[in-house]
Amino acid sequence: MTTKKTGAEIFVESLKKEGVKTLFGYPGGVVLGIFDVLYSEKNINVILTRHEQGATHMADGYARATGRPGVALVTSGPGATNTVTGIATAYMDSIPIVVFTGQVATKMIGNDAFQEADIVGITRPCTKYNYLVKDVNDLAPTIAEAFYIAKTGRPGPVLIDLPKDVTQAKTDFKYPEKVESRSYRPTYYGNKWQIKKAAHFIAKAKKPVIYAGGGVIISNASAELKELSELTKIPVTMTLLGLGGFPGRHALSLGMLGMHGTYAANMSIHNSDLIIAVGARFDDRVTSKVEEFAPEAKIIHIDIDPTSIRKNIHVDVPIVGDARLVLADLIQAIKENPEAEPWDKIRESWLKQIDEWKRERPLSYEQDDIIKPQFVVEKINELTKGDAIITTEVGQNQMWTAQFYKFDKPRTLLSSGGLGTMGYGFPAAIGAQAAFPDRLVFDIAGDGSIQMNIQELATAVLNNLPVKVAILNNQYLGMVRQWQELFFDKRYSSVNLAGSPDFVKLAEAYGAVGLRAVEPSDAEGVIKEAIKVKKPVLMDFVVDREEDVFPMVPAGGAINQMIFAPEKKKAEARLKAVK
Repeated sequence: MTTKKTGAEIFVESLKKEGVKTLFGYPGGVVLGIFDVLYSEKNINVILTRHEQGATHMADGYARATGRPGVALVTSGPGATNTVTGIATAYMDSIPIVVFTGQVATKMIGNDAFQEADIVGITRPCTKYNYLVKDVNDLAPTIAEAFYIAKTGRPGPVLIDLPKDVTQAKTDFKYPEKVESRSYRPTYYGNKWQIKKAAHFIAKAKKPVIYAGGGVIISNASAELKELSELTKIPVTMTLLGLGGFPGRHALSLGMLGMHGTYAANMSIHNSDLIIAVGARFDDRVTSKVEEFAPEAKIIHIDIDPTSIRKNIHVDVPIVGDARLVLADLIQAIKENPEAEPWDKIRESWLKQIDEWKRERPLSYEQDDIIKPQFVVEKINELTKGDAIITTEVGQNQMWTAQFYKFDKPRTLLSSGGLGTMGYGFPAAIGAQAAFPDRLVFDIAGDGSIQMNIQELATAVLNNLPVKVAILNNQYLGMVRQWQELFFDKRYSSVNLAGSPDFVKLAEAYGAVGLRAVEPSDAEGVIKEAIKVKKPVLMDFVVDREEDVFPMVPAGGAINQMIFAPEKKKAEARLKAVK
């Protein structure tokens, strides 16, 4: 006779079946039964966060760093609603997380009970799928299906709402060995005729560019992307979330494209005659003015999500499938294509033009006696040997990181691309550090966004997670200030962050280490000290307050209509960093 298990016990056993080793959470009344079972569970590390948003971002960071679903558990009502920003962040960037929320007992649902919220209704627009479990017999199959949906096809967040009585009820535990769904069957292999057509287009193109997005990293297609580029001598540009999918130091790398992309990347896309888009969605930060985007180019679009193809831009050769599998088949088709010419010869003039663009306007900044934020990013890149996991917040810090840190490996940049969530980077770094305790993990932050989840310093300290945070402190909401400077006649409305705390003392108050750099000569020593210390470290870099991110495609402009940093007049009065 088998012993029946409670819903709470089934929950824990189901996580173990899915290979879950780490759970991020925050307890509350209706999930106390689950946390009670977790108390005795030795195979799942429960990390208590200081806010439910932090828990979802940590699960997200864990998922991005590992490629495996991250898991969060919170209580009902405000505990559940606090996860929404984290869920939406994961949804926009196709990140597999499974969020479990507590719920009032089934008989109380709809009665405005204490701490009741319709989290299934609230999150329907920002989850890949969500569930309200009303019967304990459905719990194990629902969890199995949730993990399957989260990590297959185009990944994304899944939410399971758990009423209190369901976690208390008992039944026999049997976990499904396989999940099958008639209504959900992702396509993994591309249409062979479309792949042959793509190979034909590549053979005939004179000015092709590969445009790689986050889908390359999600599908583990970096090796295939590199092989395709090197085989055909086609340069590669990447979206923000695609950085690391192709080596940043490679001769065929153009860096990031788009609003703050490199001159070479944007000019190459604009003047190309063929774009091979892989795991990217042609979002507005890349295309800018759609009507003038790559006017002479035919477009091959490879994506596992058919709804992403032709959503924003006309596509000549659509290929639905997993990026890694499609690229492997495309490489084979190119090798077998009798039209193929010697690639060095056919690409010679195009690559020469691209090299001229690289030399004409490389990424650069003016050195000064004040710390430049770009300098800090370069120093972190240098001193970590480009081998750290880097997270960012959102704003200027994010763009400078994308520009000046050379990402050579996948899953080394974790950043909120689609939703642009301030406060994402620090908890995401904690999630990544939990996944890889021995890796070096840096969050490059602004003084505005770091304060949105600064309370998670306690989580890092108490769990011995030695995350390093580099705050580019300009005492402004920098990206907003930049727009006000350029497009609102320098009317700086509600962007001055004077009055922020002393970050060194704040770090020390949490039991972390605080360091500060006020001169360029201080920066290297501070970073080296942070790397050496085996504790969480908050570094306060007092940087130039008026530094802007360039190049920049202004709103309404085409991708080739970039503006660049103006030459500064020596006699011009300027803001100084407060030291």
